[in-house]
Amino acid sequence: MRRGFFPLTDISKAPKIVTAASCGVTPGRISPHARQVVERLQDAGYTAYLVGGCVRDLILGKEPKDFDVVTQARPEEIRQVFRNARLIGRRFRLAHVHFGREIVEVATYRATPSLDPQDDDGNVFGTLEEDAFRRDFTVNALYYDPQEGLVTDYVNGLDDLSHGRLRVIGDPEARFREDPVRMLRAVRFAAKLHLQLTEEGRRLLPALGPLLQEVPPARLFEEVLKLFHTGNAVATYEALCEHRLFEALFPGVASILGPHADAESLLARALVSSDQRLSEGKPVTPAFLFAALLWEGVREEAMHSIAQGAAAAEAWTKAAEHVLREQLRVIMIPKRFSVPMREIWGLQSRFDRRAGRHAFRFLESKRFRAAYDFLGLRAASGEVPMALFDWWTRFQEATADEREAMVGALSGPGEKRPRRRRRRRAVGG
Repeated sequence: MRRGFFPLTDISKAPKIVTAASCGVTPGRISPHARQVVERLQDAGYTAYLVGGCVRDLILGKEPKDFDVVTQARPEEIRQVFRNARLIGRRFRLAHVHFGREIVEVATYRATPSLDPQDDDGNVFGTLEEDAFRRDFTVNALYYDPQEGLVTDYVNGLDDLSHGRLRVIGDPEARFREDPVRMLRAVRFAAKLHLQLTEEGRRLLPALGPLLQEVPPARLFEEVLKLFHTGNAVATYEALCEHRLFEALFPGVASILGPHADAESLLARALVSSDQRLSEGKPVTPAFLFAALLWEGVREEAMHSIAQGAAAAEAWTKAAEHVLREQLRVIMIPKRFSVPMREIWGLQSRFDRRAGRHAFRFLESKRFRAAYDFLGLRAASGEVPMALFDWWTRFQEATADEREAMVGALSGPGEKRPRRRRRRRAVGG
């Protein structure tokens, strides 16, 4: 089957139309700007609906992170209605309507791609019904008209939501083959929304997982961030392992960790920490995420080289280079994240050097805090003594005099503390 074409069945089925109130949707939870976009398009003579994840989340009682609109109007017509609209995309033209920092995305109804595309840029426009059957999952194909207060459902998405079911629209295998990233979306939605994949979907994921290797590495980077940086990293990881998709994304690490990482492992603890930080409104960074995801591979390779007689510094450096190089074949990690990620790894050895002025200088490093947090994960998982982590915790909180005493206490009874070198005064000065 050619990519870009898939068969859809029951496309002539009459939709189910219910009141929004019967679904638990209240108008007050809708973004005023999204409502304004729908109103203005309808006033201009076009049909328009809220669609997708925002409708799904409103029905589930969740707070939508953004609002998408779909309309009969073509992209150029949308821009004529909204002076604050900007057209984006090459293959699929969309309109972004700007309201300060909020953006409402507006798309035109799309039809099923044919073997003979109607135009060269991929914009095959269609009807509302065709647009519904083109979407990926039934729970994402619900249309809400806030003016009429009605929800339109062509694909039994309301029934699937009420039964906690995640179902692919059309033939699941054809849809997964058309775009393998849909498998990752299936896992993400199931974990995030506590939905259960259909039996056929669960059967297909392990078999089709290798297709992810055909996806551009840059696109997979964005998808991995969506998987692990939405507050459901633990449940998402468990689902990825269950359906054997984690090994398709991180083959080197999966070969070491096995089918599932132990709950006490660094990776498992990092995912728990990420979910907790997001729940508390704290920031998370891709550099730290990938440092945790790939660490087991770096550590395993470095320890093996050291056991073979390699110098520790060289072993860790080469292990980091090799693991990162292999991972980039699957997932592209931009340098703005891969560089600090490697710094987090490289700084771990500095925690052992505390005598003299080492601890004071290290504390001033711009990556100290991230490296320190990573050390905490290593200590909690048993890689390094917890006493080392506790020492650095106290060192940060201590006064200047207390820090001097802590460093001084590290020297043995017969050892002298290194003296600070005095600056030589210039002649005549």
